[in-house]
Amino acid sequence: MPLCFEVLTLFPEAFAGFLDSSIVARAQKNRLIDVRLSNFRNWTANKHKNVDDYPYGGFAGMVIQAQPVYEALGQILDDGNAPVIYFTPQGRPLNQRILESYSTYDRIVLLCGHYKELDQRARDLCVSDEISLGDYVLSGGELAAMVFIDGVSRLQPGALGDIDSARSDSFSQTGLGFPCYTRPEVFMELSVPDILRQGNHQEIAKWANEQAKCFTQSRRPDLTSKH
Repeated sequence: MPLCFEVLTLFPEAFAGFLDSSIVARAQKNRLIDVRLSNFRNWTANKHKNVDDYPYGGFAGMVIQAQPVYEALGQILDDGNAPVIYFTPQGRPLNQRILESYSTYDRIVLLCGHYKELDQRARDLCVSDEISLGDYVLSGGELAAMVFIDGVSRLQPGALGDIDSARSDSFSQTGLGFPCYTRPEVFMELSVPDILRQGNHQEIAKWANEQAKCFTQSRRPDLTSKH
C-alpha cells in the first residue's frame, strides 16, 4: 500500500511540475506514494469562497480562517487518523531524522498556509506537528510541502535504484557526506583520488568516513557532536 500524502492547499496547481518529474513521479508510477491535493477553499462557509479575513488587534496582513481548515481536515480524517503537519517558520527545523521518522507512516496530512498566518485555533485544534524549512519566510507552505514529500519519498523502498545511496547522503550516517567522482579520471588536470580506483572496498569505506568527518567539522562544526 503506498504512502499517502494528503495536501491541503489554496494553490494545488503549484504542485503540477513537481509531481510529474524525477523521483517523485517514479515513486507515484510504481505505487510507492500517492499524493492527493485538496483546496480547502472548497470547505469555506463564505458564499464568495474567501478563506481569509483581517486579524483581530489591527495587525497588518490577512489571516486564514479556522473554519475551512477545520472542516477540510475533519472530512479527510474521517478516512482514518493521520498526523497533520503545518509548515511555519515557528515550527521545528526540518532535518533528515524527521524525514526518516515520517517515512514509515502510511498516511500524512500536509497543511499549507498562506497570507500572514493561520488562525491559531485551527493550529490548536488540528495540527499535530509544525515544521520549518529554516529561518526565513516564504509566501506559503507549498514549497515546504514539496521539500517534505521529496525527502520522504526517496526513502521509500524501491524509490531509488540503490537504497544505499540514500543511507550515505548528507545528514544520514555520514554527516555531510563525502566527495564523489565519475569519469573521466582526469578533468582540468584534477585527478580522481587513487584510493577510489583501487577496488579495496574496506579502505574506500574508511576514506569516505574520514572525508565526511572533515566536511562536517570544517563546514558545519555544529553537527559534529551529532555524528
